[in-house]
Amino acid sequence: MTEFDFDLFVIGGGSGGVRAARLAAGLGKKVAIAEEFRFGGTCVIRGCVPKKLFVYASQFAEHFEDSHGFGWSVGETSFDWPTLIANKDREIDRLEGLYKRGLENAGAEIIASRAELTGPHSVLIKATGVTVTAKHILIAVGGRPNPHASLPGHELCISSNEAFHLDALPKAIVIAGGGYIAVEFANIFHGLGVETTLIYRGKEIMSRFDMDMRRGLHAAMEEKGIRILCHEVFSKIERGPDGRLLAHTSNGKALVADQVMLALGRDPNTEGLGLDKAGVETGHKGEILIDDYSRTNVESIYAVGDVTDRVQLTPVAIHEAMCLIDTLYHDRPTSPDHDLIATAVFSQPEIGTIGLSEDEASKRFDELEIYRAEFRPMKATLSGRNEKSIMKIVVNAEDRKVVGVHILGHEAGELAQILGIVLKAGCTKDDFDRTMAVHPTASEELVTMYQPSYRVKGGERV
Repeated sequence: MTEFDFDLFVIGGGSGGVRAARLAAGLGKKVAIAEEFRFGGTCVIRGCVPKKLFVYASQFAEHFEDSHGFGWSVGETSFDWPTLIANKDREIDRLEGLYKRGLENAGAEIIASRAELTGPHSVLIKATGVTVTAKHILIAVGGRPNPHASLPGHELCISSNEAFHLDALPKAIVIAGGGYIAVEFANIFHGLGVETTLIYRGKEIMSRFDMDMRRGLHAAMEEKGIRILCHEVFSKIERGPDGRLLAHTSNGKALVADQVMLALGRDPNTEGLGLDKAGVETGHKGEILIDDYSRTNVESIYAVGDVTDRVQLTPVAIHEAMCLIDTLYHDRPTSPDHDLIATAVFSQPEIGTIGLSEDEASKRFDELEIYRAEFRPMKATLSGRNEKSIMKIVVNAEDRKVVGVHILGHEAGELAQILGIVLKAGCTKDDFDRTMAVHPTASEELVTMYQPSYRVKGGERV
């Protein structure tokens, strides 16, 4: 019988890789996990966690303004970017330490090095030049920002990675993209006092979201003072004689900024990983192709998380890792469930969503009932802020099952988590209707919309 150095070797110390390594080691398996940068991955180190901290920081200017309507007098305020960066870095260091201690306590061997495949059961540790063997190998190396290398002057631009470590807060920034990252950072920088422009090639930001959420957020962002240019792309970026950047667009504009940020999607981080040496098949973007149980075409090699380009969300990577451990070590083959994933966009206002958009649902079902409420939040009545919340329920008229809920407004992300349970349980609109409201809350709208705002038949509103 062949002897291996490890039962499981994990390449990548992000959320999915760490969860798999820790669980496997906790079962008494001999486990190693290699990470070339920092443990915690994109989410903890340069993604969800620091981004949410930045979101909080960017909201205080509005909080100070709103307080006057409630009787508060706030004195002179100022913002210090280096203080935010230092405090953010301290928190990230703390979280990385927790990830490492969790692995160590479970008995996993931590390897601070890049690791590359050399065969179906072998991995080269780049820092030492040593090759080790493993019965199973898990690839969880995540993704990286698309550098948009075909854009002249792309080397002058930053990605979300660098946005967390800028030496100084820019006076003006132009952000390319219309998805989560672009929209969230546009709101962050604007909230911190930066002149912000968002440029997007499509006709409306946040593609694949419900159109009411997209239009509502667009309007809210422009109301705040964020400039949004749709149907435009960059043609080139260059540095002007004054040292500032000139972002030239396809429509002949020249946008002046101190920073230009590219948020044009993320690519699987598989370059130079040795997949060809192990015989692992990849797709056109470099994503690792896997079956329903996260196994590649090579029997001993698995992959989870963003590197597979299935659903690029941290909780999904963790879920996939847990399913893999069930499959490998609990004699319980488990396929990850990617249906009805609740998600949040930490824009300002937030989007919280679960299930099908109206457009998607209209293609699946013969008739829909749409329940929609748009209203001014109670807080805005005294603050004087001109803002709207939108809540929308998409119902299959045939069986009254709720197939989608979409919210634009404060704390929408928190509501999306609860609604994820509700839709996962298969609740109907009748279940919503017989649920007592919590008053006064914005969320009571979800259980007090008794009559459809309109119906959709054959894809057409009636």
